[in-house]
Parts: sequence; structure tokens; C-alpha cells
Amino acid sequence: MELISYICKIFLDMVIITKTKLVEAGDKHPDIIDALNDWYKKAKKANWNSLADIKKTFNSADYVKNDRYVFNIKGNDYRLVAMIFFDIRTMYIRFIDTHSEYDKIDCSTI
Repeated sequence: MELISYICKIFLDMVIITKTKLVEAGDKHPDIIDALNDWYKKAKKANWNSLADIKKTFNSADYVKNDRYVFNIKGNDYRLVAMIFFDIRTMYIRFIDTHSEYDKIDCSTI
């Protein structure tokens, strides 16, 4: 493993881009604020290298494709789609909305 990558995995929190999407989702759906805050705290401190690692934290998470992962929020009422790059410990939030809105998107390209 490359030294810089190794150091990042040990000492750095996951970078989550952008927290603004979490705030906007909470403004739109106030009933998920606590669930989003809980998800954010766990994801920020995570040391993931694969879907198997994600599932240790969020058992219902799934891999879609194109580096995109889907997380259930507040049970299965809402969905969060994020692109995750394990090697640089960075996550890009691409979508947060109701399950019915999720069904209308192609989360492999969003």
C-alpha cells in the first residue's frame, strides 16, 4: 500500500462532500434530520475499504456501480446515494430523497 494512502486511512476522517446536501435534505424533510446526523457522524469516522466494510456500519447499504453506494435513511423511507473513493477517503453525496423519488432516478449515473 502506498505510504500516503496508508497514513490517510489511519489518521484522517472520511471527507464528505458536500454537507450542504444533508442540510438541504433536512430542510426539505425535517423528519430525517436526526437520521442524517447519525449517518454523517458514522460515515465521517468510518475506515472503509470495501462494501463489506460499509455493511459493518450500515448493513442495508448496497453497491450500485460507478463507485456509487446506496444507504437507507430512517429505515427505508429515504435513500442517500454517494460516490465513494476508498483510496482517498472521499465521499460525494449525489442524492438524498424519499424512496419513491429514488425509484425515478438512475443512481448509477446521478
